[in-house]
Parts: sequence; structure tokens; C-alpha cells
Amino acid sequence: MRMIFVNLPVTDLARATAFYSALGFTQDARYSDDTGAGMVIEENVMVMLLTREKFAGFVAGEVGDPAQATSVLNAVSATDRAECDDLLARALAAGGKPWLPAQDHGFMYGTSFTDPDGNVWEAAWMDPAALQA
Repeated sequence: MRMIFVNLPVTDLARATAFYSALGFTQDARYSDDTGAGMVIEENVMVMLLTREKFAGFVAGEVGDPAQATSVLNAVSATDRAECDDLLARALAAGGKPWLPAQDHGFMYGTSFTDPDGNVWEAAWMDPAALQA
């Protein structure tokens, strides 16, 4: 089984951990310490919240500031439109900010927000019938 680890630089690890917990992600102690927190989205998908110092050890060059420039869009699938709206509401209640307005294309719907550090997330639903080729 492959796993996906989305690594994000954060300025306040406790704040970031609380934010992602409020989204319904669970912390995995095996991937957590005082420099990072592994937050489980699904069985094989994790968000690694890393202090900027820890994150710097994994990259060449400077660590970008997601609050200043968007360099990646993280998207998670939703089971329906309501789940997209719910994830957005939970993010805003936990200190996130709205990003783009909801996108409604009929067969596809999505919402978006930033975490407290400016990392962009989208929740997207697509009508299963639209996936039939």
C-alpha cells in the first residue's frame, strides 16, 4: 500500500494541530513530536505539520511563506456537496480563512479555505455519474 504525506510548514505547531483536529483529522503519535504532528486524513493519507525549522531540513533553498504566495493546492474529496460546505464551516470556525468562492459546475462542486498559516485546501465533490466514460 502506498501512502501520501503532504508536508506543510507551520509557524505555530499547537495552533496548526488544533486546526486540523477541528477538521476531523486525527493525530498519529508515531509521526509526532515537538517539531511536527502527523495528522491522519484517511488510512494512507497524512498531513505532516512541520515547524518551519523542521520543514527547512527537507528542502533545498528557502522555505516559502504560504500566506504570501500560493504554491500548492491541497484537495480532498467529499462524499457530497454538504460535506464540502461542512469542511469549510469547520475550517472557518477553527481559525481558517475563506479562499475562493464555492465553485458549482453542476456535476462538480467545491469549497476552499486556507489554514491559519495560509496553506490552501479544497473540498471537492463530483457526481459519480459524471465519472462514467
